[in-house]
This record gives sequence, structure tokens and C-alpha cells, in this order.
Amino acid sequence: MPTTKVFSDIQIDRIIEMAWEDRTPFEAITFQFGITEQETIELMRREMKPSSFKMWRERVQGRTTKHAKLRKNGIDRFKCKLQRQITGNKISKR
Repeated sequence: MPTTKVFSDIQIDRIIEMAWEDRTPFEAITFQFGITEQETIELMRREMKPSSFKMWRERVQGRTTKHAKLRKNGIDRFKCKLQRQITGNKISKR
């Protein structure tokens, strides 16, 4: 029986935010939070409204940017260049 990891509300919000981002691969979520793609999907199913989950799954399924192995060579970063280094990954003002 798999063990379920316990996350704070802030961590859950960040996982959901990362899962919604087009350019953030599931491997980045695994790296930062230690959960697999399947566990991320289960968390999204549990935490979101059914209609929002369905919309997210349709959007993410097969998207090359969500899987590091499917990405083009040379794209090896987890975060957008617009994100600040230390401030909780908030997008900076332009």
C-alpha cells in the first residue's frame, strides 16, 4: 500500500500552480516535492473541482513541455526566466 505524503496548504497550492504551468515539467514537481506524475494527477483530482480537473487533464495530456524526455534538447531549466530567484517564484514586474 503506497504511503500518502502530507503537504501544507501552501505546498498544495504551489504543486497545483506548477501543474497548470505549461512549461513546468512533472519532473520539476518530482524534484521539488518528491511526488510522481501519477501522485500529482491524484492530488489534482482530489483538490480541484471535477470540471477543472477534466479541463486540466485534456490540456496536459500529451503536451511535450510537461515531460522532460519529450522536450527539445537544450531546454533544461525548470523555471521561467521572468521568475525571481528567491521570492517564492513570484513573477517579477516587467
